[in-house]
Amino acid sequence: MKILSAEFITSAASLAQVSRERRPEIAVAGRSNVGKSSLINCLLRRRGLARASKAPGRTQLLNFFLVNQEFYLVDLPGYGYAKVPDLVRRAWGPMVEEYLAAARDLRGVILLIDARQGVTEKDLQMKGFLDDLSLDCLPVLTKIDKLRRTARDAQIRDAAGTLGLGDPRQIIAFSAKSGEGRDALLAATGACLRGDRARRVPR
Repeated sequence: MKILSAEFITSAASLAQVSRERRPEIAVAGRSNVGKSSLINCLLRRRGLARASKAPGRTQLLNFFLVNQEFYLVDLPGYGYAKVPDLVRRAWGPMVEEYLAAARDLRGVILLIDARQGVTEKDLQMKGFLDDLSLDCLPVLTKIDKLRRTARDAQIRDAAGTLGLGDPRQIIAFSAKSGEGRDALLAATGACLRGDRARRVPR
């Protein structure tokens, strides 16, 4: 899949604020500060399209990006620790659950996991929630450039085992800094949009 165009469309605090226009959607989920914004900018090759911040919890709304005039990439609020008011943080869970469980044309979820930390309990909870909803999950280890070769291979195997995946090749190793994994993630996303599960082993 080639990225021909990408633009920010809207931010929403609930589905009631989102257009009823139906296009296929791919969501991006992960812990706060896992590198969602950096991954989106790298994936779409649009610097600054998604706002990156060193402070966890910058994304507090559902952010919709229209890609190739064909599908939406939806940036979900990060879960886990975030320096935001408790009232705001508590609202994220129901908002994300409402979005994921809604009868929209959601084709799959890119689940981001920090390669340095490995799979956390929060990541497992999200993976379980996606499984319960029968949603396709594309697991991605971000910041892979921070690990040495021996450590990264072990982390990929460990993540696959913890997530219950039979093949470590289902894990996409990604670096927004070097661009490693971009082509693999684009290919997996394209296959997910087509419903072609068999071709989503990235390496």
